[in-house]
Amino acid sequence: MPDPSRPETTLCLCLAARRAARAITREFDRALRRHGLRATQFSLLSALHAGGPRSIGDLAELLGADRTTLTRNLAVAEKHGLLTLRADRDDARSRIATINPKGVRALTAALPAWRKIQQKLLDEIGDEAAASLHRLAGGPCVMATPAGHAPRKPLSKSRRAIRHRDEYPANA
Repeated sequence: MPDPSRPETTLCLCLAARRAARAITREFDRALRRHGLRATQFSLLSALHAGGPRSIGDLAELLGADRTTLTRNLAVAEKHGLLTLRADRDDARSRIATINPKGVRALTAALPAWRKIQQKLLDEIGDEAAASLHRLAGGPCVMATPAGHAPRKPLSKSRRAIRHRDEYPANA
């Protein structure tokens, strides 16, 4: 039964999720700042490293970002020399983003800080909440390698903080 002294909208899941996302993003931003990256840039570089060159549309879908915001983030990353953008050979209206060696170095340097904050947050929220977040988001960020590109080798062989899709059953 709802508490009559508190409007039920104070328990809004949408607002709670937005507040949680901002809090989590702030934690990652703080951890990655000393490497010159923000959480959005780290995610972008990580997606490009793991999945190879991607169109802006594919990246937007993968990252759950709108194309306008992603285009702005790509321009900033390109300005900092972390990736390259080129016209798609098959569709001149589309652009392809590719992580470059400087981007790989930045990602590699930031990875230990990312792992540390990832594990800290996993410890704070617990496996059940983490699994729920992944389910609500449609599963962990698992991406197929585009046709014609070999999968990238992992950045390191150390223990992974990211959980894999098979650890989050759809009906759990």
